[in-house]
Amino acid sequence: MKITETRIPDVKLIEPKVLGDERGFFMETWNERAFREAGIAATFVQDNHSRSTKNTLRGLHYQIKQPQGKLVRVTRGEVFDVAVDLRTTSPTFGQWVGKYLSEKNNRILWVPPGFAHGFLVTSDSADFQYKCTDFYSPEFERTIHWADEALAIDWPLEDSVKTLVSQKDNQAISFSQAEKYEHKGVRS
Repeated sequence: MKITETRIPDVKLIEPKVLGDERGFFMETWNERAFREAGIAATFVQDNHSRSTKNTLRGLHYQIKQPQGKLVRVTRGEVFDVAVDLRTTSPTFGQWVGKYLSEKNNRILWVPPGFAHGFLVTSDSADFQYKCTDFYSPEFERTIHWADEALAIDWPLEDSVKTLVSQKDNQAISFSQAEKYEHKGVRS
């Protein structure tokens, strides 16, 4: 398994070794020892699975208390996945990184606690699965508007095609208004 830093070093791109033949394939998607050696010391408490249609955009979500680290991957289809650093004392505060994750490239992205997260489905549909380091707590959930000009995320939107966004995500607040994390209180 190859684990590399993205342009935001705490966000890691994981590329599993895929062993395959005419019968199918096998790949390891979580190995505590390998991840720990790469700087990912995570304990997961919840697994989630969502299915979305093409042009669905979800995010940018985070929990201001009980922040969740997320190990995300796509098991069917493709998404453009985005993580935004909300840790005020981080050298990459306010920056974002985006990666394509798909059933073909088998990539996995580690989004540590202290980041907002979202994705855009670029295939006909996508099954998106992720492990979380803390439980979902709706009372602490926050959402930053996905099209916030200060973040300037380069979403791969199709011209003249309606982006499917929930009412909650369309009514989200701006990055400047959003609650942020004090770095010392958020584990990477």
